[in-house]
Formats: sequence, C-alpha cells, structure tokens
Amino acid sequence: MNRRKIVVPGDSPPQIQGSPHLERLKPYGDVVLYTDRPETSEEKIRRAKDADILINSRGIVKWPAEILCQLPKLKLISLCSIGTDMIALDEAKKRGVTVCNQPGRTAPVVAEHGFGLMFALAKRAAFLTASMKAGGWPRLDNIYLQGKTLGVIGTGHIGAEMARLGRAIGMNVIAWTYNPSAARAETLGVRFVELDELLQTADVVSLHVKLTEESRHLMGEREFGLMKPGALLINVARGGVLDTDALIRALNSGHLGGAAVDVYDQEPIPANHPLLACEQVILTPHCADMTPEGVELLNEGAVDNIIAFLEGNPQNVVV
Repeated sequence: MNRRKIVVPGDSPPQIQGSPHLERLKPYGDVVLYTDRPETSEEKIRRAKDADILINSRGIVKWPAEILCQLPKLKLISLCSIGTDMIALDEAKKRGVTVCNQPGRTAPVVAEHGFGLMFALAKRAAFLTASMKAGGWPRLDNIYLQGKTLGVIGTGHIGAEMARLGRAIGMNVIAWTYNPSAARAETLGVRFVELDELLQTADVVSLHVKLTEESRHLMGEREFGLMKPGALLINVARGGVLDTDALIRALNSGHLGGAAVDVYDQEPIPANHPLLACEQVILTPHCADMTPEGVELLNEGAVDNIIAFLEGNPQNVVV
C-alpha cells in the first residue's frame, strides 16, 4: 500500500493531538500535526500542499475555493465535525476531493449542552452570578420550564435529542423542519407546525439546522418580532443561522427574555462585540461537544472515515 501524507493543519484549541486514534493511521500513512492555527492563506497552503489527506480538526480553519485549487495532491478532507460550512464543497467536488463528516455522532453531547444552556438561561444564572459578585442581592423572576412550550427548529440528530430531553421534563414540544412528515413526527413525539406558528407559540426556541444558503439568517428581524415577549432563544447550530444584529436589538429592547449562544458569525467573538454587553445572555465558546467523551468520539470518527476511504469503502461522504 502506498503511504499517504496525512496532515492536521491547525489543531488549536487542542482536539486530536495526543489522541490514541492517530496511532491507527500508522499502517496507512505519515501524520503531520500542527498544534497552532495557520494565520494566513499562504501558511495554510504551505502546510497542506503535499497532503493526500487533511484532518480538519477545527472548524475555524477554513478551506475556500482559492486555497483548495492550490492543493493538487489532496484527495480527502476528514472533518472532526458534523458541519461542513468551513469547506468550499463545490470546489472540492470539482477537484475530486472527497469530504467526509460525522452526522449525528455527538448529537447527545451537543443536545445536552443546549439543554443545559436553556436551564442556565431560564434560571438567570449568569445575570444573578454577576450581580452578586458586584455586591448585589438581585430579585428577578426566573422561568419554570415544565409545562412550557419548546420549539425545535431542525429535527436532525441533535434536534431530535433536544426534543426528547424537553419531553422528559414535561415540556410541550413543537417543531419545524424543511421536510416534515407524519411518520417523523410520531417517531419524535412532536407536532410539526409552520415556522411562524412555532415562533408565535414557543416559550423557548432552539435552533438545530445546518448552515446553508437557505438557512442563513433564518432568524432575522421579522422572526424575532414574531416570538412571544419574554421568550428564550437557544443557538447551538451555527452563528450564521441568525442575524446577530437583529438578535441584539431584540434583547436590548426587552422583547426577548434572553438568549443562550454557543456559535457566532465571527469566531473567536471580538472583545468589543455588542452581544457581550447584553444583560440576559449565556455565552459559551463553540464548545457544545467539547467533553472528553465528545472529543474522542469525533477523533475516532475522523480516523474511521480515513481508513474506510483508503480501504475503498468511503463513508459519511458529503461530496
């Protein structure tokens, strides 16, 4: 078997470095791992130009068309993620580069994070903690979630698990998806409704759609305006699914009761970003699947996809 050059171009923050799953690749090729993030396009190209395979362990390392076209040897990009928005998929397909992701692999981990964010937001955890650290003894009603309506937008693996968790604590769960069906509704134990009805009805709206041109800014000024006064928003999908400026206005006006966000349209989020000044927010740094279990599930899946590809049985192929 011809040995391949397998490159991890920017494993920062650490994801796959030190993982025992990398050892499984030794019979197939030589792994070159960079522990710092490439800061320029030129550096990305330098690191990847001789690679047969890339393990893109961090979504913040992006591969636009103008870079992919300068990687003539590249045959496979294996992602440590479900999302594929960091790859120019059309260019990859044009150049015969296979892209493999990991659909549903860490769905329970991500959904649990979203579920935890919902509780932290409903109980005003960040606001009350900050107030007490500043010497206060604030009085602000928190939100009792049992019996409230959870609106799940997107019912793939993560959305389905979020719906299950909501039902488990006695929430009424409604949902919207691009392709609803009676069979899917029965399987999930939810009622599918139109998006506008979901927004007008739900006490908590939780986002779980993948980022595409169709879903970009799915939640904008109009949609936030439709939400119930005091409703909560959870986003563990992708930052681009919502219009961040519109969200900030909805929060600062008092129309929304709060937002819990794990993903941003710019990552890392700048220190002066106006979202950081909003009072009723819970923020985490794109870490919904960053538990020891979640990290190793993704590392294992990325290596599994490479071995399957090299043995002639590619799996989880996006393009």
